[in-house]
Amino acid sequence: MLKFSKGFTIFYAMIHTIHIFAVFIYGGFLFVDNLFLSKMTQTLNEDEHKKAREAIMMHVRKVVPYALLVAVASGLYMITQIFGEIGEDGMSSFQIMLSIKAFLASWLGIRGFNQKFFGINPWVFTSHVFPFSLVIIIILLSQFMYIIN
Repeated sequence: MLKFSKGFTIFYAMIHTIHIFAVFIYGGFLFVDNLFLSKMTQTLNEDEHKKAREAIMMHVRKVVPYALLVAVASGLYMITQIFGEIGEDGMSSFQIMLSIKAFLASWLGIRGFNQKFFGINPWVFTSHVFPFSLVIIIILLSQFMYIIN
């Protein structure tokens, strides 16, 4: 178990709480988009679907990209606090899973940053299925990295 000074523990806990809320917002949107919004075409015609989706997305674009950036930034800060030193035998399973998680999250962050601030749309993964899959993998890694140590 990591031991910090009292003030640092509170600060880390605040960053961790902010991180969790940001992940809930970003991951929650991907969950709703992939499992529910994508199914609107089954009950709405093309024009209705386009209008309904845009009505939702105009609000999503104001919040979700920033939630992603907060999640990535807070996650990168937390990594600096918990990664630890690499032992003589190499990285521990915790450090390996944390590194994989950081790489996947950083990729999502770079993708989101480019979309939000430069208008660069991803040329390969245009749907939200791939980012949703990465979020699921990241969540699983975040649970397993403490168990398999």
